[in-house]
Amino acid sequence: MALASSCLTDHIVRDAPFACNAHQIRTVEAFDADEHAHNLTDWEQSYDQITPGHFHGTLAELQLPQMQVFLECTSQAVRQSCCVWPDAFWFGLPEQSDQTRINGRLAGEHAVMVRPGDCEFELVTPSDYTIYGIVIRREALLQAAELSGSRIDWAQLTSAEVMHVDNSSRTALLQTLAGLLQSDVGCTDSDLRQQVLLNALLALLDTSAVDSAVSSSFQRRQRIVAKARDLVLAQHDQAITVPQLCEQLFVSRRTLQYCFEDVLGMSPMQYLRLIRLNGARRHLRQASSKSLTVQDVAADWGFWHFSQFSSDYRKLFGRSPSESLRQRSH
Repeated sequence: MALASSCLTDHIVRDAPFACNAHQIRTVEAFDADEHAHNLTDWEQSYDQITPGHFHGTLAELQLPQMQVFLECTSQAVRQSCCVWPDAFWFGLPEQSDQTRINGRLAGEHAVMVRPGDCEFELVTPSDYTIYGIVIRREALLQAAELSGSRIDWAQLTSAEVMHVDNSSRTALLQTLAGLLQSDVGCTDSDLRQQVLLNALLALLDTSAVDSAVSSSFQRRQRIVAKARDLVLAQHDQAITVPQLCEQLFVSRRTLQYCFEDVLGMSPMQYLRLIRLNGARRHLRQASSKSLTVQDVAADWGFWHFSQFSSDYRKLFGRSPSESLRQRSH
């Protein structure tokens, strides 16, 4: 295994996608879902809060030579749009995998999620959520697998969303991740820590079975939901209704209802309200003009009854729209 560590170290100097500080664990917290989304280094993300109440998110992140390891906790249910940097693989190990949706699919109990870099994917996660994540450069994983004699179907891994794995291997990997992220005390040799984690990851991949089967009917439901989201965002100042959405998508109300419940676990009406409220919150917090008012933002997101907007906003986020405007980014 010394040869594996040496090879990985040689590769780092040329290609590491982030500034590596392998001796420190970076911890950060946030009280806004979308702010929390931007705390993970080198990811492109956007979060929409789903359940009502104050949001609290924490992140513990460790950079190893060719890997990023993190523990993410979120207090509220969230819809996440995510994308990892190119030439990498992301592996996600949630504590509540049976309640996690990846691209509309329930991951299932004891599952491990996987997506390649430079490929947008969607997660819908429940309240009080905890997930461990690993991002590893593709070349480093290929090299480590070859040196250890692991047999991995790379084509399947690239197209997969969910892996069903041996539970003992999953538990061993979780224990390794927890140990690495628990504190900075202990071994500070970044190459050694990376090799220990690689060994645990490869043991899991050796026992995995990729679940890549997605029916054509489910793919159609995914497309309908994606088109609905695009239409709502493109016309966010018009407060598009469910009947209007059905008309523009050429589907019945019953079909639209079924698509949303199957892919997102919520109704179209609930989704329309959530996406507009989250859009308004994002707009308020990012407002650059001091002359911008809450009423301006509400109207821009199709909320014409201001008192109802303020009430709905406070119920979802636990604070008023004016408080969000005062907290805007500079």
